[in-house]
Amino acid sequence: MGCVNGKCCSRYPSSTDSDSGGYGEMGSCRNATNKHILTQRSLEIVPVPSQNYELQYSVLTQRGYYPNSPDKENQDSFCIRTQIQGNPNVHFFGVFDGHGHFGTECSRFVKDRLAEILANDPTLLDDPVKAYNSAFLMTNYELHSSEIDDSMSGTTAITVLVIGDAIYVANVGDSRAVLAVKNGNRIVAENLSSDQTPFRKDEYERVKLCGARVLSVDQVEGLKDPDIQAWGDEESQGGDPPRLWVQNGMYPGTAFTRSVGDSTAEKIGVISVPEVSMVRLTPNHLFFVVASDGVFEFLSSQTVVDMVARYTDSRDACAAIAGESYKIWLEHENRTDDITIIIVHIKGLSNSGAGDTDGTTGANRNPTSSRTGRGSSDSSAASGSELYRSIRSEFTDLQLSMNRSPAIVVPSPSPSQPWELDGG
Repeated sequence: MGCVNGKCCSRYPSSTDSDSGGYGEMGSCRNATNKHILTQRSLEIVPVPSQNYELQYSVLTQRGYYPNSPDKENQDSFCIRTQIQGNPNVHFFGVFDGHGHFGTECSRFVKDRLAEILANDPTLLDDPVKAYNSAFLMTNYELHSSEIDDSMSGTTAITVLVIGDAIYVANVGDSRAVLAVKNGNRIVAENLSSDQTPFRKDEYERVKLCGARVLSVDQVEGLKDPDIQAWGDEESQGGDPPRLWVQNGMYPGTAFTRSVGDSTAEKIGVISVPEVSMVRLTPNHLFFVVASDGVFEFLSSQTVVDMVARYTDSRDACAAIAGESYKIWLEHENRTDDITIIIVHIKGLSNSGAGDTDGTTGANRNPTSSRTGRGSSDSSAASGSELYRSIRSEFTDLQLSMNRSPAIVVPSPSPSQPWELDGG
């Protein structure tokens, strides 16, 4: 969900012609060059030598179907950068979901600058949480100062920073990162981020204190009582969610409470301060998914994890999830959202390396505050993991104020340098 004048206001194309839109165990769709037919990408593998394991990853980004805006660009962007600061144990994965008239420009700006600022921060390995906060705030400041008009445009950002056997997840907005955890004979989805929307009581109260009116479109238009400040949950009320409005106007109408950009919404509490969580990886952690809300609008975290687990090739899983997302979007609406998904498999991690970090610094091993907030997965078995801790970042005082097709449209071919992969 984005701004009221953007992609979120209406309410998906069908699955692919192949059966990649289904859930069945599939073989891999490769051509003679070993590139995936739909994604036109090879599987990328990057080692984490300090822990003697590998990350195997794939990505797919897909423009939405907008029958009323056939020239609308894909406003999603992604960034994958390995060996940050030249360190073979530090890798970055991010998805950026732009919104508003200049959403494409905003998401591209942020995916470039955020990664650059992180990579150039000498404190990154000593204090990843502080580095993340500084990077988001500086990126937001630079976007405000750029030639891009971000008064009614911006981007969400969901990012994962791998440092040895620890992953740090920084989130601004309503995209999501999910970890697959082996629990007995089951694979359980554990959310690594919590969607920042007015459905969350803490976020609702924070933006109200900043002067926002919180109302659904029906309430703003007088079809429902504006004094009833209760909207159920996001799963049941996602069709007309609560949004943020200035006191005496019909704007900006954002359905999220945090973003980068959105200088108008910033005046009523939409902030660029990320929530940062940390997980220490174990052999029971099989893979993680980083995706825009084009995926999670109608697919639960557990459904996405189940789909990934059914495919031997993560590129097939990307295509299947995109196809299923499109299909369900179109069952509910006459359009779809843009869709971007990164799947990262954790290969070969053993208990023998547990407790070390990146081999160069002691990267904040013991965060103290427990994770709270909404966004639980379909199953709760993983929520008891003692390894899962988070740091809620409260640095507010530091703020610097397809055309429709029956098949998935292939993304751009892989860039020539596989170790720095950007999309958008």
